[in-house]
Amino acid sequence: MRTTITFNDKVFRALKIRAAETNGSISQLVEDAVKRQLLEDLEDIEDAQSRQNERAYSFDDLVQEFRSEGLL
Repeated sequence: MRTTITFNDKVFRALKIRAAETNGSISQLVEDAVKRQLLEDLEDIEDAQSRQNERAYSFDDLVQEFRSEGLL
């Protein structure tokens, strides 16, 4: 699928240089970066879901616990 993306001039120059250095294309660099970001987002979502049933601490409770343990 084709689309149009607008880049800052400096970012575009950096992409052109990187593409030349890797014998790749700007399109492939951008697609790879987007894939990495989507996978990272998925990992974050999975991590949040795995912690869904954990006890939530208010900030004040956490500070109080740290004080009682001598950490603050």
